[in-house]
Amino acid sequence: MTEKLFTPIAFGDLTLKNRVVMAPLTRNRADPEGDVPTDLTVEYYSQRAGAGLIVTEGSQISPEGKGYAWTPGIYSEAQVAAWRKVTEAVHARGGRIAIQLWHVGRISHTSLLDGRQPVAPSALTAASRTFDGSQFVETSAPRALDEAEIARVVEDYRHAARNAKAAGFDAVEIHGANGYLIDQFLRDTSNTRTDAYGGSQENRVRFLDEVVGAVVSEMGAGRTGIRLSPFSNANDVGLDSDTLGLFSKAIDVLNRHGLAFLHMVEGQTGGPRDWPEGALETLRGRFHGTYIANNGYGRDLAVAAVASGKADMVAFGKLYISNPDLAERLAAGAPLAPLPTEGLYGGGAQGYTDYPALVPAA
Repeated sequence: MTEKLFTPIAFGDLTLKNRVVMAPLTRNRADPEGDVPTDLTVEYYSQRAGAGLIVTEGSQISPEGKGYAWTPGIYSEAQVAAWRKVTEAVHARGGRIAIQLWHVGRISHTSLLDGRQPVAPSALTAASRTFDGSQFVETSAPRALDEAEIARVVEDYRHAARNAKAAGFDAVEIHGANGYLIDQFLRDTSNTRTDAYGGSQENRVRFLDEVVGAVVSEMGAGRTGIRLSPFSNANDVGLDSDTLGLFSKAIDVLNRHGLAFLHMVEGQTGGPRDWPEGALETLRGRFHGTYIANNGYGRDLAVAAVASGKADMVAFGKLYISNPDLAERLAAGAPLAPLPTEGLYGGGAQGYTDYPALVPAA
């Protein structure tokens, strides 16, 4: 009998061949002239088309949203044309692919922004680092967005979603996790505003609400999802004073818009599974759509989570780096190639597209 993890699933406007998700993975291989995906990007994602759903690396919605060297965007015509090659290649191999819409907020450096300061809900510098193309550097001090600028950023998300649709993506995932801009607006550790976007939990979820509405207006709720990480302090965002209450309100926002899926980082990214007892179950039960679990899952844990109903799908990140046919390997119970120690970020084909599949593609 086939384990449920490897069976088809339909939700929103999507029908997927299995419940294995390729999680977004920053690989820093975009062409620095215009932050455009390359032919290597086409090969990389098409190799991994066996996943039920691929979620691409975070792709900045505007030049202002960039936080790391050599990451792709989804705001220019050249980027749309390059991404269209990726989606066509994935579709040709029977896959489905979503793009992750990304604005890093304060997790950036002036050298990546033509000398401009990063923007954030509040002028609070993160104790974090980013990659500027030559080395890791401390993030630059941000400036606080004014209300008119917030409206402009919301429109940047709308424009990016429109571009994603034009590029042929099956869905979009809004990056609301890991201490980036949306996460910064949500938490009282990074948002000290006193206007309509700060203070109460209702005010702090306002930016999320407006972004989701803008994206849904272009892509449709049935093709829109989001990634959240309530119990992670990635990028020095810090835990909110009432994490469960805050993210319960955030999920209520998602439900009002009818989002297709919630991609949940369960605990600290790459860290221990140490969230408060019962908290994830509460949030998972509150969401009305498809729940994608993520954070350190192996085959056995993923199979059990989907079989028990704790998750509808499971996302795998690092395992997809060295196992382009991960879904097929997991289904067959085949051995997995180990994660490399080099070639993770930047460079060319080595460590990116040179991992063999168990069965070479025809």
